[in-house]
Amino acid sequence: MQQTADAQPTGPTQPEAPSVLVDERPWGRFEQLALNEQVTVKIITVEPGHRLSLQTHTSRDESWKVLDEGLTVEIGGVAWAPQVGEQVWIPRGVTHRVGCTGSSAARFVEVAYGEFDECDIVRLEDDYARPETPDRA
Repeated sequence: MQQTADAQPTGPTQPEAPSVLVDERPWGRFEQLALNEQVTVKIITVEPGHRLSLQTHTSRDESWKVLDEGLTVEIGGVAWAPQVGEQVWIPRGVTHRVGCTGSSAARFVEVAYGEFDECDIVRLEDDYARPETPDRA
């Protein structure tokens, strides 16, 4: 087992990003995003021409790992097109959104650190006229 240097998530707001363990193996490698932490993991698909709301969270930090080309992310007012494999860190309270500017759907893995509750979303802008905070189901 050979371990390489920690990969650090990229993007404009990274001061509190956790280290990512990259472990080389004979068959390839793995990237360990969390170890024995309270996390919620999603694979999110964004359809072409669509985007998530501009939002913040009060109870969780997020790490995004880009799986496909065609995404545009906005973190803390800075927008860019991340590369496939790029990791983006979003501390709680920082505004963020992701959209798909490509011609086909694009995915990313979201790892939420902390207490996960869809009701902690505060929507600042929303293309679909959803309420600022989700209703508790």
